[in-house]
Amino acid sequence: MSNPNWRLGTKCIQEGWEPKSGEARVLPIYQSTTFRYETAEEMGDLFDLKAAGFFYTRLANPTTDAVERKVAALEGGVGAVMTSAGMAATTMSIVNIAHAGDHIISSSAVYGGTFNLFYKTLKELGIDCTFVAPDATEAELEAAFRPNTRLVFGETLSNPSLQVLDIELFAKVAHAHQVPLIVDNTFPTPINCRPFEFGADIVVHSTSKYLDGHASALGGIIVDSGRFDWAAAGKYPELTTPDETYHGIVYTEHFGNAAYITKCRTHLMRDLGMSPSPMNGWLLSQGIDTLHLRMPRHCENAMKVAKALQADDRIAWVSFPDLEGDPQHALAKKYMPNGTCGVISFGVKGGRESASKLQSHLKLAAIATHVADLRTCVLHPASTTHRQMNDEQLAEAGVRPDLVRFSVGIEDADDIIADIKQALDQL
Repeated sequence: MSNPNWRLGTKCIQEGWEPKSGEARVLPIYQSTTFRYETAEEMGDLFDLKAAGFFYTRLANPTTDAVERKVAALEGGVGAVMTSAGMAATTMSIVNIAHAGDHIISSSAVYGGTFNLFYKTLKELGIDCTFVAPDATEAELEAAFRPNTRLVFGETLSNPSLQVLDIELFAKVAHAHQVPLIVDNTFPTPINCRPFEFGADIVVHSTSKYLDGHASALGGIIVDSGRFDWAAAGKYPELTTPDETYHGIVYTEHFGNAAYITKCRTHLMRDLGMSPSPMNGWLLSQGIDTLHLRMPRHCENAMKVAKALQADDRIAWVSFPDLEGDPQHALAKKYMPNGTCGVISFGVKGGRESASKLQSHLKLAAIATHVADLRTCVLHPASTTHRQMNDEQLAEAGVRPDLVRFSVGIEDADDIIADIKQALDQL
């Protein structure tokens, strides 16, 4: 039933689950840890990677498999692996090809949890990271490379600073050094940004955000474009030499352009167990069904709110790439021509204290750690998601002390604007 010529709206609904005659039309929840087989030989072939199938939900499950195929189709990849959370997806995407003694490069404008993963946790595991500015020049990117650099990482639209990554530039430099570009496409989603079309090799998502939409299920996903030539790069023996834990299988020879994503599942998910629950996979699938309808509404509402903020003299500054005159506008139009997302960053006159007080006076918008779901919410990153950073690191990430991250939902825009105005009246 799958059709590569389907448009994204059709793929959101039709991809992934292909019921046969007499089967449930809506994706079922396969809430089972294990699956039965008739013979020991069948089970042995699954463990040896000689056959495809389901035998233990830690590795694969029919419900999550359907969601993986749906997201892979939306991004235009050859395969995907769903994880228990967005941070699990980011971690697995890195350690699948980087190990102790290796080096990675990342844009400094990334989510606070991702920054800490690279700055502290991966460093403790022996993987060093060099941070570069999201608007780094080609020469500045070149200078960050080392002989042991294994990948480049960035966010297509950074959380919360809304920096637009120059995907083509980062991909060009990465490929010149025969390493892949991994990008987090959480904020724009594949509806608004197509990273593989601009040279990215691997995409990760926190599916808990727009993909899910209803903020009821944690999850993450890794999508492989299948376009990076791991064998030609000559730097990835974990993919191009025998894996003794699978009787000497060579991933690039056995799985071709799906080598990276297959290793991610059969090796890392097997050993690290960052598995999603089938229920969360099902909830994610339900959310993606309406993704193509929700994203335009988020963008439309965010534009109305951003313009209202610009016109209010109590607001110090507004950052929203869809606004004409925004420093990110040209790049946003190149990579996200139909809109970015529903997240706006702005500052309140009076600085950090006023920004914090504003949150307390909002009624419709909830103070929440979450972002990018259908309900409007607000957060002060410097004291929450990015509080582990010092002032210098905050500046590098584009997080000002007075920055308010405002995630515009799909409620009526006039009600959202009225809520902000009444909160400002109380400052």
